[in-house]
Amino acid sequence: MARSGAGVTALPMAVVLLAVVATVAVHAAAGGGGGKMASHGEGTNLKASSAPAPAGGSAGQFRGQARLPRFAAPRRYELHLRPDLVAFTFSGSVAIAVAVSASTRFLVLNTADLSVDRASIRFQALAPTEVVFFKEDDVLVLGFGKLLPLGEGVLKMDFNGTLNDEMRGFYRSQYQYKGKARNMAVTQFEPVDARRCFPCWDEPAFKAKFKLTLEVPSELVALSNMPVANTLVAGPIKTVRYQESPLMSTYLVAIVVGLFEYVEGVTSQGTRIRVYTQIGKSSQGKFALDIGVKSLDLYKDYFGTPYPLPKLDMVAIPDFAAGAMENYGLVTFRDIALLFDDKSSSASSKQDVAITVAHELAHQWFGNLVTMEWWTHLWLNEGFATWVSHLAVDSFFPQWNIWTQFLDSTTNALKLDSLEESHPIEVEIHHASEVNQIFDAITYDKGASLIRMLQSYLGADRFQKALASYIKKYAYSNAKTEDLWAVLEKETGEPVKDLMSTWTKQKGYPVINAKLKGINMELDQAQFLLDGSSGPGMWIVPITSSCGAYDSPKKFLLKLKRDKLVIASQCGDRKKGGNFWTKLNINGTGFYRVKYDDELAAALQNALETKKLSLMDKIGIVDDSHALSMARQQTLASLLRLLYCYRGEADFSVLSHVNSVTTSIAKISVDATPGLAGDIKQLLIKILLSPAEKLGWDPKNGESHLDVMLRPLLLFALVQLGHGKTINEGVRRFNIFIHDHNTSLLPPDTRKAAYLAVMQNVSSSNRSGYNALRKVYRESAEGEERLLVLGILSSCRDKGIVLESLNLIFTNEVRNQDAYIAISGVQIEAREIAWNWLKENWERISKTFSASSLVGVFVKAIVPLFSSNEKAEEISKFFATRTTPGFERTLKESLEIVRINARWVEGIKSEPGLAQTVRELLGKP
Repeated sequence: MARSGAGVTALPMAVVLLAVVATVAVHAAAGGGGGKMASHGEGTNLKASSAPAPAGGSAGQFRGQARLPRFAAPRRYELHLRPDLVAFTFSGSVAIAVAVSASTRFLVLNTADLSVDRASIRFQALAPTEVVFFKEDDVLVLGFGKLLPLGEGVLKMDFNGTLNDEMRGFYRSQYQYKGKARNMAVTQFEPVDARRCFPCWDEPAFKAKFKLTLEVPSELVALSNMPVANTLVAGPIKTVRYQESPLMSTYLVAIVVGLFEYVEGVTSQGTRIRVYTQIGKSSQGKFALDIGVKSLDLYKDYFGTPYPLPKLDMVAIPDFAAGAMENYGLVTFRDIALLFDDKSSSASSKQDVAITVAHELAHQWFGNLVTMEWWTHLWLNEGFATWVSHLAVDSFFPQWNIWTQFLDSTTNALKLDSLEESHPIEVEIHHASEVNQIFDAITYDKGASLIRMLQSYLGADRFQKALASYIKKYAYSNAKTEDLWAVLEKETGEPVKDLMSTWTKQKGYPVINAKLKGINMELDQAQFLLDGSSGPGMWIVPITSSCGAYDSPKKFLLKLKRDKLVIASQCGDRKKGGNFWTKLNINGTGFYRVKYDDELAAALQNALETKKLSLMDKIGIVDDSHALSMARQQTLASLLRLLYCYRGEADFSVLSHVNSVTTSIAKISVDATPGLAGDIKQLLIKILLSPAEKLGWDPKNGESHLDVMLRPLLLFALVQLGHGKTINEGVRRFNIFIHDHNTSLLPPDTRKAAYLAVMQNVSSSNRSGYNALRKVYRESAEGEERLLVLGILSSCRDKGIVLESLNLIFTNEVRNQDAYIAISGVQIEAREIAWNWLKENWERISKTFSASSLVGVFVKAIVPLFSSNEKAEEISKFFATRTTPGFERTLKESLEIVRINARWVEGIKSEPGLAQTVRELLGKP
């Protein structure tokens, strides 16, 4: 699954976090027995169910269990659904072939938000004598009057549900067709929401075959995982039966019903691929189709296994909480994550579509064919899909330098994993309500970074062959992390399990302290934490090093807390004033930071200035220095001196990281050194201005994809820093654009910078620019354009404008899935306005977004803007009685960032030479 906001911003997967109370009603069938269905309250005592099947006992023994019992398992589902797109309801029936493997009188499965007809429930000819629903666990317990026969039997029941507007389970989405609002029905089941569509064993290890039948309006397109077997039209309703699926987990079942058109292609092995879009937008699916065809062909060879289904559909959905979802054979996407138009889309959007499509199609092998055994091993799905999507896109577009850009993922993970509130990659999941919290940068980005580190250690060829063996061994079944390590060890002969377990079973990562001592470099590892403390972690660290050049890199495993690296043979004489330098963690393949002693750091800075370092190493040095400064292990002055070495840089990826650091410094200086903040901003402008002026506002014939992406990055950064000339030019071009949307003066790539420039002059008494932007938002037919504007509207210091922009999320102008975009632009000067707004509207926000992890995004967007312990305490008190499992981890992480910022502020205030350093650098030619 691609996280929320693919193509806009990276967020944790947002499907469901806050449990809506489920109801299981009782309907007496004609002539059938009724009776009350017991509904029990809150359950505690979360334990894994590993005991033998209970022959007797009560239903209560299944309450509060982490997982469903194993004494009965589904083998095949026959599912019949009838969605009503007018009343927003659906009815259905299911017949489940269940294998009973131990003596029991119970069947235990999942259901939520469904009304089950008790009178319809039968296992073979047996009616249950006891039907109990534990709503806090989404568990339905069926008790029978006698022991169930061992072997396979069929469980049948009828049910009804609501096509909800929560973007989870079986839900409704709205779109426009011929000027009128139309509804479609869509499923989103990962991680634990198949149970909201039909009663099932809703855990990844309970793989089964699925045979679906849909009754839908005749004029609509009805899609599912498998091709259509046959269709029967009876007036306004058609019955569509689909071919039976291979073994798959419930979270991968998918249904989409609506009006669509499509473009189509075929892979080299003859698999049909289609991209479905709203009517009139099929041309925008051609780029994704091309990536899809290429991806299936590449993965077939890389994993050594053909794509296992007869077709693959990709569908753009208007309302979609995540970025995309890898349903077997029917992949669903947000519009912006699938559609691309040469005239109206940006270069970064094109790249995002390519990576998202490649990510979801990688899941067809890593996730769908071979599935994690339990959510603890989610990183096997998401880490691998994130990593291999970059491998695929690098193959398709080598000129994009995608592996250099991959360091964005590593940086995201390093930031989160340096918090005390981080979590291991393999995190214990004790209850379904906890699953959504781990769809984060640890699971995706750290997971992918560790795979890159392991591939670098083992070598690309050995790694690929071992992965292919793993896929073949566990095809159509489930695997744990240890299963992957076992295959890799067997295939390569390397101690993979011992090495990698230190990275997956504990949170955090080390900082390697490097000191020169004679002919040796002494290395010391300690867990790195942004709060300045040192944790207890110890790792087996694959160390790589180069000295003076990249032609003879050195590798070794650091297994102890302290060790030494003999560098004399690698470096030769270290003559004073020579070109000696040494770099650890070459090209950032290792998941750790490095802190060099003064001599090594000075030599590296000289190598940086004399252009001796690779692009990836330029990124690693500035990222490490920024983190060390935040942790008060280096001064801000030393970080600024290092940043100044990048003033002549021209590479997109490097400047992207430099820009992230300058943004962080500009924000913290407002609190740490308010009297110096203006000069610091001028220094940061000086660092970024030269490459920005070289690129200018206007695209040039033949320029590279990376330069096209760099231009808006730099222009936006300069506007943020308050560069008057850039702001004025942005406003000038916007004023032309609002009268002529086809002007060449403001193509899609540079509009965001111009929009931000306009907002710099907006106030309650000067609304013209704001009103013009609102008009662009309302009238644009392009999703990317609308989101660009939405993300800018709150980027203002005026209280009235900020509040008006934030309140848009409560109107029908903003889809719930896009609410986080509307709050993402709040500037540090308006943080108090935003915080007060959040407090005053918290109950409304909690209710409006109650079934979505988007609730946590409000906290994540606003809370970390602060940098005082007093504010952290105030925020903590406010949420003391308002925290739910849906955003508890996000709140703790956000509060920790506030306290880290507060500590950084105190450190900067005590730096004696900071002002002198800023003046010195400003005075340099």
